[in-house]
Amino acid sequence: MKKILLTAVLALSITTAFSQANEKELLKKNEEAAAAKLKEDKPNGWVKKGTFSFLANQATFTNWTAGGQSNVSGTIGLNYDFNYKKDSWNWDNKVIAGYGLTKIKGQQLQKSDDRLVFNSLLGKKAAGYWYYSAFLNFKTQFDAGVDAASGIRTSHFFSPAYFQFGPGMLWKKSDNLKVNIAPLTSKLIVVDRQFTLLGSSFGVEQGETTRYEFGAAINGYYKFKIAENVTVENILNLYSNYLDKPGNVDIDYTLNINMKINKFLSTNLAYQTIYDDNAFAGFQTRQVLGLGLNYGF
Repeated sequence: MKKILLTAVLALSITTAFSQANEKELLKKNEEAAAAKLKEDKPNGWVKKGTFSFLANQATFTNWTAGGQSNVSGTIGLNYDFNYKKDSWNWDNKVIAGYGLTKIKGQQLQKSDDRLVFNSLLGKKAAGYWYYSAFLNFKTQFDAGVDAASGIRTSHFFSPAYFQFGPGMLWKKSDNLKVNIAPLTSKLIVVDRQFTLLGSSFGVEQGETTRYEFGAAINGYYKFKIAENVTVENILNLYSNYLDKPGNVDIDYTLNINMKINKFLSTNLAYQTIYDDNAFAGFQTRQVLGLGLNYGF
């Protein structure tokens, strides 16, 4: 009887030991798999991607009794992201560039798009989706701007140029959904002296070339799909100047809708509205819709 009992106890001990070993081995494999998936989802190092696009529109009227003007337009654009991740650090960078021309029959060639934007956002993991952050935003244009009524040139490359930078807190759920809050933001506006000889320009006082502001900035980004081949991108920038009329909040909102036809063709809609009373006392709007040729890299 004692031998039987001893054998049973020994068998039970061996079985328990093997079970614990198997459980430990299974737990280790699960941890390794989870770590591998996390590394795959959030790889360390650089991730770079971009899209080059050409958007074209044309309308032709011949003896059209209902009226209309023949016109042709074209816009080239670049949207390039180069982001870096390492452990608890994130560094997101985006370059947006666009230039477009429109020719209406019987009229001079006109710009339909002209912008160069660089956004850089550095984040250090704090807790959950929150990061300590620092950001830099730069905006300017490539070509000269002309007042439609007077024909006088009002701007050119790097005039005006806008710089925003400061520390803050970043809420980032993913690369496609993030909001940065920066309550201590510096803003610098640069213009060529020729545009302030007779008066102020883009908020820069007469005879000066720069204007400094200090305030709060909120920058949001949200990109999602509403269908398999339809992507919607939202970019919102808000800024309030503590030093001058803080209630007048600068607004810059851009909506990009891409309806993919195949690998290279798509229909694109771009809509942008800006409110900045230093530049214009009202809303500025821009809308472009057309068939696009896209190349991803």
